Amino acid sequence: MIEYIKEGRVKIDREKFAGKLTTVHDPCNYGRKSEKTFGKAYYDELRWVVDQICDTWVDTYSTRENNFCCGAGGGAWAMPYVNERLYYGRKKAEQIKATGAEIVCAPCHNCRDQIMKGLTKEYDLGVETLYIWEMLADSLIIEPWSPEEIAKAEAEAAAQWEVLGVVLEDEEEDEEE
Repeated sequence: MIEYIKEGRVKIDREKFAGKLTTVHDPCNYGRKSEKTFGKAYYDELRWVVDQICDTWVDTYSTRENNFCCGAGGGAWAMPYVNERLYYGRKKAEQIKATGAEIVCAPCHNCRDQIMKGLTKEYDLGVETLYIWEMLADSLIIEPWSPEEIAKAEAEAAAQWEVLGVVLEDEEEDEEE
């Protein structure tokens, strides 16, 4: 996402989330576990993308490597221990509530589900929980292609199909007639 934004390959409509205070959740896997396993944690990248999309966002306290786990990690989201999972996520719920945010950006699927389907309901957070890619997709500016761009893309696609030896159904019907 960072590469596409920096290169201008995607354009962002910052009005999509204008005035909606957003906070960022640091998943254990993207942060502490990644740092320990690969020597690189992904804290700043998430914040950079959110900063490109949102005009107002705030960190939780504590943040990054000291952020609280949401309680869904280690397979807990998929296990039948709902009460335990919600109990362990209570600190994350307190963190989110303290920010006053309307939106929580949770890039991990387990974290997103735990915050959205578990913590928000259990602790009455009143927040919308979105993936980082979802926020970017929702804020994209889609510009229609010119007739020249369409023709070029169609020619490139036809050349690729020919190299691969693929005959499309429309072409088969044309040949039969």
